[in-house]
Amino acid sequence: MRRAEKSSGGSGRWVVVLAVVIGLLGLMSGCGSGSDGGGAAPAPTTTSAGGGSSPAAGGGTMVEVKNFAFMPANVTVSVGGKVTWKFDDSTAHTVTADDNSFSSSPMQGGQTFSHTFTTAGTVKYHCSIHPEMIATIVVK
Repeated sequence: MRRAEKSSGGSGRWVVVLAVVIGLLGLMSGCGSGSDGGGAAPAPTTTSAGGGSSPAAGGGTMVEVKNFAFMPANVTVSVGGKVTWKFDDSTAHTVTADDNSFSSSPMQGGQTFSHTFTTAGTVKYHCSIHPEMIATIVVK
């Protein structure tokens, strides 16, 4: 009879240990770097300086650089309009015009870069560190 009681107490500990291990595995599987591109890319969004976009401090249009993407990816501004990029990613990125009309240094951690567009047209740009990051500014 004693043996059965001892065995029952030991299996209770195993249940607790098993529950802890399963809980830890669940927590670990929820953690990730977020940089593996595991999800679908966000759909491009068009905004204009007159509304719909985040206003930049001091006026203009704000583009967030986050999760290896420019958000929004497509922006329309007026000639003379200013765009400010805010770098909120865990790694450094740049903003570099495909025609080399402007380029930032590598930035991250809340740093910002601004450019004023003085000529009408379409300007495509990218991150020179991560060339798959692309976006467009339309200047009207």
